Formats: sequence, structure tokens, C-alpha cells
Amino acid sequence: MNTTITPPNSKRSRLRLGTIIGSVIAAGMAVTVIGCVRKSGKVTYFHEAELPEGWPLLTEVGVVEVKEYPQYREAVVTKNDGAGSDEKMGPMFGTLFNHISKNDIPMTSPVEMEYSQQDSQVMTSMAFLYRTNETGTLGTDGQVVVREIAPRTYASVGVRGSYNDESFQRGLTIVKEWIAANPQWRADGTPRFFGYNSPFILWFWKYGEVQVPVRCLTDTAPS
Repeated sequence: MNTTITPPNSKRSRLRLGTIIGSVIAAGMAVTVIGCVRKSGKVTYFHEAELPEGWPLLTEVGVVEVKEYPQYREAVVTKNDGAGSDEKMGPMFGTLFNHISKNDIPMTSPVEMEYSQQDSQVMTSMAFLYRTNETGTLGTDGQVVVREIAPRTYASVGVRGSYNDESFQRGLTIVKEWIAANPQWRADGTPRFFGYNSPFILWFWKYGEVQVPVRCLTDTAPS
């Protein structure tokens, strides 16, 4: 009977090869992650898509600041079925992604989620922001409405974590407490949640901003 015996050196070679391949893959992933890390003001975040032109610096996590936003263009899907963000995010995101794909419009960051003024547990719309005000065409595309957003002032706080109702409520509480402590500012519209990262980023690394539109009740507002 002939018996084939694999030389020990061959097994060690395969192990070394597997280790090398694993190391190369890990190194490649690390380089990719590091390459996405950007700094905006005091915020370090994963930059996965371009921001709209003229976008202000990102807000530090846990800190409230008042920010001026320029005019920008967005594609928005609105639903008023009373569902929370977890149930609505997937279908709305899919509708918007199909819109930009078929119209050859580049993906940008952040994704905008607006919540009801009457019930902050209810997400009412989702929007993809366009890179410039000349991108795309204003009007209706099925369920999607492409519209211009006028310049506006927001009280904003940076948050880390998943893009869900819990994270939004945490940030909204911080902003509302800040507004209550700064009576020269008054809430003036629908709150929103900006998500700057894709599902590929681990939840505890994700960065977002929770914002409330505000107006100043005095002639001179603090910086």
C-alpha cells in the first residue's frame, strides 16, 4: 500500500501563506478606514461622501452651537404614516437612492431626516442633499420632490451612535435644554437629524447632528 505523507514544511508554508494573506487584507482595511478619517473643526469623523458646497464645519459632540446654513438643493421623500425611523428609513432611503442612481447624481453627505414638531418620535421625511444648487432639476420624480432650501439658522449638537429615534431624542433633549437656558433664541420650525455615515461604519463610530431651527429675539446674538 502506498501512503502519501504531506511534509511538515508544506503545512507550515500554507499556514504562513494564510497569515500573510490575512495580514494584507487587514492592512488594506486599515488603510481604507484611515483614509476616510477627516477633521472638520473639532470633529473627527469618517468622510464617505462630499458635503454640499458652502457647508459649515461640523458641531462638536455634546456641544450646542448656532450655525448658519446656506441655500442648498435636496431630493426629499415624505411619509405621514406615523411610523418611527427604524420602520421608515430603509424604504425611504431606497427610493432616494434609486432617484439619484437613475439621474446620475452623485451621493453626498449628510442624509437629512426630519421629525414632526408635534411628536418628536415620528420621522416625517428623508432627503439626500445635492452637491451644488445647479445639480439636477427642480420638480417631482415619482415619490421624490427636488426642492431648494433657503438659508436658515439652526441650534446644533453633535452626536455619536446609530441613526435611530433614541439617538435623535438624546440630541434633541440637549438642544431644547440649551434653548431654554438661552432665551434670546427661540425654536422656529421642524427639528432634523443629519446622518453623515453609511451602514458600513460601526454604530459607535457614526457621527450625526441633531438640529432645531431657531431665530434670535435680540438685535445682537452671542457667538
